[in-house]
Amino acid sequence: MTRPPTGPVVMGVIALELAAGHPPQRAALAASEASELAGKLGRDLAVHAPQVRDLDLVFAAAHFDPAEALRPGWPLHQRLRELHQRAPGGGEGARLIAFGADESGDIPMPLQADDGLRGGLLRVVPFLLSGEDHTVEAVSERLETVLLETGMAQADTALLAQTAFGAQIEHARYMTLHDLAAMTAMQYEHGGLGALWPVIETALMAPAEEQWLDALPEPLLRYAGGEVHIALFEPLAWRARYAPQEATDERLERAYQHFQARQQQIAAVLEAHGVPVTFAHCPGNADPRTAMA
Repeated sequence: MTRPPTGPVVMGVIALELAAGHPPQRAALAASEASELAGKLGRDLAVHAPQVRDLDLVFAAAHFDPAEALRPGWPLHQRLRELHQRAPGGGEGARLIAFGADESGDIPMPLQADDGLRGGLLRVVPFLLSGEDHTVEAVSERLETVLLETGMAQADTALLAQTAFGAQIEHARYMTLHDLAAMTAMQYEHGGLGALWPVIETALMAPAEEQWLDALPEPLLRYAGGEVHIALFEPLAWRARYAPQEATDERLERAYQHFQARQQQIAAVLEAHGVPVTFAHCPGNADPRTAMA
């Protein structure tokens, strides 16, 4: 189970797989639509874990890039946790609490997605479940076991999400954050970024630990203290490490441009996951791992 330090919760998302060329027309739903979609979410989850009915369901009726849900400290779900703590009616039985756009259609800051991460074919809509520890534990164990394989949203839930968000949705399914992380790791592996995932995973699951990416031909980087340092080599040091066999200036230039593009790609992925990146100068006559330690 993934839980923040503030108390027992189950953190999950509705994952919306979009048709290419059909991005959602609305970033967040009005209050009535948010409540209706939250009700269907609770009903669907209770099919897999009936004790869901005994927990508070907190729902943000806004969609985000998956990377926004997979950031150190789980800030997207922490926002829901904070909103939940301020909601009235605590101690009066299980509650369904849904948040969306305000009466004027404006989206409050906790639900505003990163404009720089729009355009992907997968968007996620976050929810959390909170309540008595033993019930949370039981529901968490059950959902972690079944959702990845059997967590498709019911047809009327998917249709409501499609209509309300103004999107063309190919598939709508439920995932825990562990499920989302596992799926993202697989996607990164298929997309040629598999070597970077252990660094992201460390930042998410064990932020106090250290993790290196030290595998040619990838850029050298070190995660420690909540941030990543990417080695910035002097020209001769870069050639000795990455292109010792290149004999012509033209081939060296192409190899160096490719390497720089890879550095920028990795930095962009890390920053999308909320991991700060700095470039660390590595003198040509020094061991780069020592220089970055």
